[in-house]
Amino acid sequence: MTVLSRRLIAPLALYALSMLAVPVAAQDVPASKGLTLDRVVVLMRHGVRAPLDGEVPHGTRTAKPWPIWTTPESELTPRGAEALAAEARADRAAWVARGLLPQGCPAPGSIRIRTNSPSRTIASGEAYAKALTPGCAMPVAHNPMGQVDPLFEPLRARATRFDADAAVADINRFTGGMDALAARHRPALRLLDQVLGCGDAKGCDPAGPARLTPSADGHGIDLTGPIRTASGTAQVLLLQYAEGLSPSVGGAPVDGKMLARLGTVHAALFDVYSRSPYMAAHQSAAFGRHMIDALTAKDGAKLDMLVGHDTNVTALAALLGFDLVAPGYAVNDAAPGGAILIERWHDAKDRAFVTVHYRTQSPEGIRAHAAAVSTRSVTVRGCPAHAPCPLDRFVRLFGERLAPLAR
Repeated sequence: MTVLSRRLIAPLALYALSMLAVPVAAQDVPASKGLTLDRVVVLMRHGVRAPLDGEVPHGTRTAKPWPIWTTPESELTPRGAEALAAEARADRAAWVARGLLPQGCPAPGSIRIRTNSPSRTIASGEAYAKALTPGCAMPVAHNPMGQVDPLFEPLRARATRFDADAAVADINRFTGGMDALAARHRPALRLLDQVLGCGDAKGCDPAGPARLTPSADGHGIDLTGPIRTASGTAQVLLLQYAEGLSPSVGGAPVDGKMLARLGTVHAALFDVYSRSPYMAAHQSAAFGRHMIDALTAKDGAKLDMLVGHDTNVTALAALLGFDLVAPGYAVNDAAPGGAILIERWHDAKDRAFVTVHYRTQSPEGIRAHAAAVSTRSVTVRGCPAHAPCPLDRFVRLFGERLAPLAR
């Protein structure tokens, strides 16, 4: 059953703030001259959160203790909510300027926001909605907290006919195997040891042999080894930097450039869990169909947004055939609050087209409470480069790459 969370009316001061010009950095949007924007479908990662339990593996050694978070484990932080609000105001300014959204409150049903059921995704959707529609009641839909939602977690929900053996074989083809994957990232793994600063020549991370196997129940995959253990540590370093905490744990100093280098280890995790053709097809199977329906429905919402996780965003990018490239992040390391925006346009002859771009805020920007966001246009594999893609072609390419749903 869907639960609707309604927020309180925002203060008038917030409404006034949203009317101000919103800085947008690194703007790069495909040419849409002569086209009218009529619909946007979005998949966004939740905002900056506190570390997950065990995200830095037990047994990881550092020269100094990790910073203490005041936000409970896994929850959206106040700064994460603030950054999402900045992104929402930037999105709002662009969509109002293009005539998609009104200056005042949107008509009921013209904006639909759905999140996964963990509290951090729900809170992210609510923070975004509050800033997107200041002073207006905006429902955010989600399953009861903690209930698995197949839109966002299709493997856990067994929403597709997932074959773990086929997945492992495809991932090994895509990566060259787990030993090769770890070897490619050996420089970043050594850099992580320098940052942790434990002083052990054998390393500070408790990694064992690199192995990828079907899970015991056959409905997932299990990864062990240095990419599995180090990826979480690299992500926590980025999160604590973005949150404004001390980025150092006693080893080599950490800055934005260092984080982008370390982020390649976190991005490597998605080479396993979401970016191979088989995994992208299954991870995207449910939300992909939702997005196609949202794009093509006769009376669809002007804005349809899903708020999920890094695995969702990386899977969609891989499925559509582009890399996630954004200031301050390693390639294909999904940004907190980062979103893939699919915009539908029509021309004077009522022909429909699609443009796609990736909108983010840098770790430095989040840390500095900045208002600016970065928007980068991307080319969908099979669509024209640097030009809008015909809607029917985009929908066909999108749909044929999705795994079938289980019946």
